[in-house]
Amino acid sequence: MPNPTLKIQDARFIVTVDPERRIIRDGSLLIEGQRIRRVGKAAELAEVAADRVIDAREMVVTPGFVNGHLHLSYAHATRGIFPDDLGPAYLPNVFTLQGAMTETEEYYTSLLAITELLKYGTTCFLDPGSTKGLDACMQAYQESGCRIILGWQVADKANPLNLPVYDTETAIKLMEQVVRDYDHRLDDRVRAWVMPFSPGFSTDGLLVEAKALADQYQTGLTLHFNNSSQYVQQCRRDYGMRPTQYLESLGILGPNVALAHGLGLDQSEVDCIAGSGAGVIMCPTAAIKGGAGITHTGALPELLQAGATVGLGTDAGNNSNLLETMRSMYLAAVLYKDGRQDVGMVPAETALELATIGGAAALGLADDIGSIEEGKKADLVLFDTRRPEWRTLFNPVNNLVYNADGRSVHTVIVDGQVRVENHQPLFVDEWELIRQVQALGEELLARTGISFPSRWPVV
Repeated sequence: MPNPTLKIQDARFIVTVDPERRIIRDGSLLIEGQRIRRVGKAAELAEVAADRVIDAREMVVTPGFVNGHLHLSYAHATRGIFPDDLGPAYLPNVFTLQGAMTETEEYYTSLLAITELLKYGTTCFLDPGSTKGLDACMQAYQESGCRIILGWQVADKANPLNLPVYDTETAIKLMEQVVRDYDHRLDDRVRAWVMPFSPGFSTDGLLVEAKALADQYQTGLTLHFNNSSQYVQQCRRDYGMRPTQYLESLGILGPNVALAHGLGLDQSEVDCIAGSGAGVIMCPTAAIKGGAGITHTGALPELLQAGATVGLGTDAGNNSNLLETMRSMYLAAVLYKDGRQDVGMVPAETALELATIGGAAALGLADDIGSIEEGKKADLVLFDTRRPEWRTLFNPVNNLVYNADGRSVHTVIVDGQVRVENHQPLFVDEWELIRQVQALGEELLARTGISFPSRWPVV
C-alpha cells in the first residue's frame, strides 16, 4: 500500500533551517509516510492532493525542537519541592526519591514529561540514562510517538550522589545490553547510547570501553561534563592537564560523543572539542537557576567561533524546573549579550539553529531531523500566530526566539504522525494523567519521608 500523505497548506512562513536558511512566505509542504517529500510556495503545491490537509494559514512552521539533555523519568513526581539553596544535598535527595520509584510510577511520570515536551514543540530528546524501568517506559515512548535517545547510566567509582556503583565489568555489560535491546526500536524513533554518568565517577577503563562500545555499535556516548574549579584543579594535579585534554588523551572524544553542560572550559578545551568533532549540549535553564555563572563558565560564543557542534538541553524538571527547549533557546540568545556586554553575541538565528539543526547534529541525527528539507523525517511544529505575543509579525525568527513560547504551539508532527493538534495531545487524557502523577508524587514523599515544606505558611 502507498504511504499516507499529509499536506500542510498555506503557512504564513515556513522557517526551514535548511542549508540556505530559507524562510518561505506563503508556503506549503507535503509529507509522505515518515518523510517530507516537497517544500515550496503554496502556489507551486496548490494542485497537489493529499489524504489529509492541515490549514496552516497564520501559522509559522518550524522543525521540531531538539533537547539534548534532560532527565525524563522521575522529576515530575516531586517537581518543585526543592528550595533554591539546597546545594550539595540536592542530587542525593533526587536519586533517593528516584530509587524508591516503581516501574509503573516511572511510566506515568515519563508520559507526563513527554506530554509537556511535545505540547511545547520538542520532538526529539535525550534522557542521559536515568530511566530505570525501560521496558515500562517503552510503552510511554510508543504511545506518545516521541523520538528519544536512551541508555543506562553507570558509575564505577564511589560518589556523593547516591548513584549505584557497579564494578567496571558489570557497568560495561549493562550499557551494552541496553544498546543491543533498544537501539533502533519503534520504527527507529528510539536510539540507545552508552552513558557513563561522568568522568569524575568513572574509571579510565570504563570510559575507554564505553567509547569502544559506541564505535562498535555505531551509536553515541554522552557524559555529564559540568566542570567545577575544584574538578579542574584535581585533573591538573592528577593528570597534568585539564578535563577535556584528559578525555582526549584517553581517546574518548569524537563525533559520536555529546558532552552535557560544558561548563568550566577554557579556550584550549574549546579548541580540543571543536577539533575532535564532539558535541556540547548547553543547558542554560539549569545553569542560571543553579547560579553556575554560565556567561563566564560556559564558553558558548567561543565554541561557536571555533566551529564546534552545539545543541541545547534543559536538564531535569526539578532543577531547572522546566523542559521547554524554547526557553533554553531564548536564554542562549540573551545571556551572552548581557554577560559579555555585546549585542552581537548569539544572534536569534544562531539560537534557533542550536535548538534545531545544531541539536540534531550533536545527537548524530542531522541527516534525518533538525531542518525542513525534502527527504528528511517529518518532525514539525506549527505555531499559531493569532496571539498577542506573536504580533506584529515581520521577522518570524525574531518573534519565535524573543516573543513566543510553547503556549502558541498548535500542532506537532513526529515521524509524519500528528501527535498534538489544536494545542491538545492526541495520545493521552492530559488532566487524568496529571491527577495520577500528583497522587503518586504524594505517596512517594510519604513513603520516603522526604519533605521540604514551603517557606511561606500554607494555611
